[in-house]
Amino acid sequence: MLTVEGLRSRYGRIEVLHGVDLTVGSGEIVTVVGANGAGKTTLLRCLSGVQPVSGGAITFRGEALASVPAYRRVARGLAQSPEGRQVFTNLSVEENLRLGAFIFADDRVERDMADAFAMFPILKEKRNQLAGGLSGGQQQMLAIARALMGRPACLLLDEPSMGLAPILVAQIFEVVKNLKALGVTVLLVEQNAFGALSVADRGYVMETGRVTMVGPADELIADPRVREAYLGL
Repeated sequence: MLTVEGLRSRYGRIEVLHGVDLTVGSGEIVTVVGANGAGKTTLLRCLSGVQPVSGGAITFRGEALASVPAYRRVARGLAQSPEGRQVFTNLSVEENLRLGAFIFADDRVERDMADAFAMFPILKEKRNQLAGGLSGGQQQMLAIARALMGRPACLLLDEPSMGLAPILVAQIFEVVKNLKALGVTVLLVEQNAFGALSVADRGYVMETGRVTMVGPADELIADPRVREAYLGL
């Protein structure tokens, strides 16, 4: 579904991605793990179109994305739940969800919202409250639900467990597993390597803008280098 070849990106004169290769198959959960500053978020920003690419190629469902603007990538089936949630704090929960469906104007939007509320019942309870008044975990649920309102074939999830209590982290990873059951392909970026690899089919390890390891998630969890560097074992 998604192929990244030799991807490069820079901030000013500083190159932060140095030829990244990555693939995501339809129906897979693929995770990218690594320390803070490894380039994981920049990678997702390049895929969603909000960060310029200086080299390489991105192909999504057979289409080159290099010249496709970010908002059109959503229409192609690629949506992102960004790092730090970035919900619209001065809008209600329902208004945030409706903005996630900005490219649609059909009856299915109401069904999509009902599905979002079924996945995250607390959002239904708070649908008329301002998003800024939600807890961190509730805002993360809203960010994921808002991205799903775009009906993505592939969902880009950036650090969904960041800053959450352990019980909420477990809930978020359970949601990721449920997305696969619903037929949504997921590319998950996480510092929580154990949690991410536990729900993924395959994984990539990034260090300083490069992919240094790739393989089935269970093999990466068992790899002594990963266990020492990222799992604290």
